[in-house]
Amino acid sequence: MVKKVEGGILAAKGYSVASKRVGIKPTGNNRDLTLIMSDVPATVVGTFTRNVVKAAPVKWDMKVVAGGQASAVVINTGIANAATGTDGLKNCEREAAKVAECLGVEKKHVLTMSTGVIGPQLPIEKIEEGIEYLSKHMSGVPYEGSAVLRQYFDGNRANAYMEASEAAKAIMTTDTVPKEIAVEFEMGGKACYIGAMCKGSGMIHPNMGTMLGFAMSDIAIERKLADRILKAVVERTFNMVSVDGDTSTNDTFVWLSNGLAGNKELTFDSLGIYEDDIDITGDKDIREITSVLMEAVKRGKITDAEKTAAIKDLSELVEALYTVMEFLAKTMASDGEGATRLFIAKVVGAPDYQTAKTLAKSIITSNLSKAAIYGRDANCGRIFCAMGYSGAKFDPDKTDITMMSSEGSIKLIDQGRLPLFSEEEALKILSPKEVTALCDIHDGNYEAVAWGCDLTHEYVTINADYRS
Repeated sequence: MVKKVEGGILAAKGYSVASKRVGIKPTGNNRDLTLIMSDVPATVVGTFTRNVVKAAPVKWDMKVVAGGQASAVVINTGIANAATGTDGLKNCEREAAKVAECLGVEKKHVLTMSTGVIGPQLPIEKIEEGIEYLSKHMSGVPYEGSAVLRQYFDGNRANAYMEASEAAKAIMTTDTVPKEIAVEFEMGGKACYIGAMCKGSGMIHPNMGTMLGFAMSDIAIERKLADRILKAVVERTFNMVSVDGDTSTNDTFVWLSNGLAGNKELTFDSLGIYEDDIDITGDKDIREITSVLMEAVKRGKITDAEKTAAIKDLSELVEALYTVMEFLAKTMASDGEGATRLFIAKVVGAPDYQTAKTLAKSIITSNLSKAAIYGRDANCGRIFCAMGYSGAKFDPDKTDITMMSSEGSIKLIDQGRLPLFSEEEALKILSPKEVTALCDIHDGNYEAVAWGCDLTHEYVTINADYRS
């Protein structure tokens, strides 16, 4: 059973964090440099932006992830270290080298991440000085088997968790709220945890990428299995988010697993399945795969004790990771730059997942639809229009569109036509902070959900003078 717990990125065993302001951002008092460490090298997997213009830290981190292990992450806000040429990559290397020196880890195991304005070079000397300071002020939670109580931990778990929350704030740019979550679940009789945080408010339109995000777990898992699971879950969560249609140069999500929970390592062999059995295109929900395996166990089709235990572990892990990723995805969408409402598009009755996905994403990326959500305008023709130009095949004359919220629901397209409805009732339903467009195309059993936000005057204000 998966349950949400406190702790953010420090919920899992063996992680520590520190953050401070070093002056990368020209104004303000908020922290702008963060350092995270795992007590032992962790298995690492990740997803990255598909933007051809990749920031230097993305290129650096792709190499680290390809190596399979990570021990630390350093993150700065204020400057993206994108469009910085070879100097940008050299600065990534200098960051990694300084972290390695200060924490006693290998340079090739250090991830570097940046977010902010594209173009300027990092103030690398300030960052190096900051890394040295942070390395001496790491906060974490002692655990059974840890060698010593960490510095600056006074026995109050809440103090360390507060530092985790401060880190979630430190990575923010135009975000208005920190985005963090932690869950507890069980694998092989051992309590396991995933703690995660992310930032993202603008330039959000990922495709196998995520903005900046971090999941820290203490499970033992085979790298190629973790990679497959992450990509499958990302496809159904982060890749279904859009705020403004712009894919960032820096989108990165990494998942570290250090094995300190003590569970038996989860592998493809222990599960008795192959890599291709876990679909990463989104066509087949990974939760459906675990359900099929669990059903086979219940019906006695799988009787091997070790395989049965591994399947149960997989089911718990998938539910835990999906809980984390869906929460972060929805939180990013609702915190889009200038946003006042979370705008959800749910397409049902599709002949296949790709059709449902294409239609849902077309709806949430439609500026006219987003503006209508902001204005609480029951102009459902904009949503219908967005479906029509999406490229997906469907019969408009069979389509129903219903707007839903905590205030109720109202059908605004009925079998392809506009029915009579109460404008007053529609206004009430479109007024809450979360509004859903339920679109039924009556052509099958597949569905997809996408998350976006409304388009407001404030979005233009924020982005008209972003550099200042």
